[in-house]
Amino acid sequence: MKREIVLLMSIIALLAAGCQKKEEPAKAAAPPAAMQPAAPQAVPQAPFAVAPGSNPHAGMKSQEIQPGPNHKGKVVQTMDASSYTYVEVEEKGQKLWLAVMKTAVKKGDIVEFPDSPPMINFTSKTLNRTFDKIIFAQGLRVVK
Repeated sequence: MKREIVLLMSIIALLAAGCQKKEEPAKAAAPPAAMQPAAPQAVPQAPFAVAPGSNPHAGMKSQEIQPGPNHKGKVVQTMDASSYTYVEVEEKGQKLWLAVMKTAVKKGDIVEFPDSPPMINFTSKTLNRTFDKIIFAQGLRVVK
């Protein structure tokens, strides 16, 4: 009988220890590494998550884009809004929208930009417009 009580008390103690609330890790004050600006010559290729309705360029500065394996296309239309330049580019017969930090670009320019994951159904409050699909690029280079 004593043995059964000791065994039962041990099981209850183990269960009670496992049911205690564990402390959650403290949240970091700095933004995730994928959201921090990279060194000017480095362009991250891995996709990063952006919360809906948040600013994908928060804390970032426009980067100089080096020639290389980038997207390349002709500017169909462009518009500035707030601190952004929205650019519609035709690449290989397909049109797509980009948003970059304010950049001097005009219709007819040939531009290069790095690959980035697109945002679907992004609404620009400044333009009062929803883009079906838009790429928030870290920079844009006008090809001379």
